[in-house]
Amino acid sequence: MRLRNIILPLFLIYACGSPDKQQPAQQPAPSPQPAVEIPAFNRDSAFSYVKDQVDFGPRVPNTKAHAACAAYLERQLRRFTPNVQVQEGTATTWDGVTLRMKNIIASFAPEKNNRVLLFAHWDTRPWADEDTERTDEPIDGADDGGSGVGVLLEIARQLSLHPPSVGVDIIFFDAEDWGKAGGGREAEDSYALGTQYWTRQPHVPGYTASYGILLDMVGARGAKFRQEGYSREAAGYIVDKVWSTANANGFSDYFPYQPGGWVTDDHVYVNRMGIPSIDIIGSDPTAVSGFGKHWHTHRDSIEIIDPATLHAVGQTLLAVLYGNPNP
Repeated sequence: MRLRNIILPLFLIYACGSPDKQQPAQQPAPSPQPAVEIPAFNRDSAFSYVKDQVDFGPRVPNTKAHAACAAYLERQLRRFTPNVQVQEGTATTWDGVTLRMKNIIASFAPEKNNRVLLFAHWDTRPWADEDTERTDEPIDGADDGGSGVGVLLEIARQLSLHPPSVGVDIIFFDAEDWGKAGGGREAEDSYALGTQYWTRQPHVPGYTASYGILLDMVGARGAKFRQEGYSREAAGYIVDKVWSTANANGFSDYFPYQPGGWVTDDHVYVNRMGIPSIDIIGSDPTAVSGFGKHWHTHRDSIEIIDPATLHAVGQTLLAVLYGNPNP
């Protein structure tokens, strides 16, 4: 992903309801609705999924570690649903390398028309270009890549145990992080190659969803998830839903009502496809990059992953999916 160095003021938008209308006297009051049971997100399970990925080594496309991790992710998803597809394709990078990509897709309740899309990228950066040493070596990507996938694998497990009222699609996108450093549209479009491929030819012809939620760098200790700019612009009502749900569930330290930067990430291309999508992504306005200080460095290792952070994100998503899934 790439950060645009633009931060705009954030204005919270409150919907104004129409005045209450008096009900006819003979109409009985509606029966109270039963409380919805929200599954409990297992932080230790999510952490183990992150560690499993890191143990393969850097998941850089065209490598043995990448192929082994792809097989692992497919195998795990097939434990939770029979509706798993692997979309294979190729893409040419900004520096002329042809990447063999695999987008791994799992569907829950595929017969339902009302659908929610959850996604993360599973590949890792081929260079530590923000580090001061070993800059030409790939990074472990425990947070940048591994954490979002780990959270979604645990959510997939919960979906298999507790069928949701809406259809849910989980996609692990490939080849997100072989992007060109720097500015300009060329650099921006050099990221998220797997997502761009999928938006041109989705796994279901004419695929759509009510909304999408991207998880990127959602596992670091002390992470703060500020409200990313493109997310507010394209799907502000989903931002409001997720942040209010997080705060209502006790995760205000992780989900502050603060504006973040504008990040060119997978959700940008899903938005262009017509599915309003947001990006839950760790940010640090004190860092030059705008991201955590481990971003694109060798410090992005399993040691920075905190199960409590994974839990804050995962439990929030489960509360949205089971308690308030509609847009």
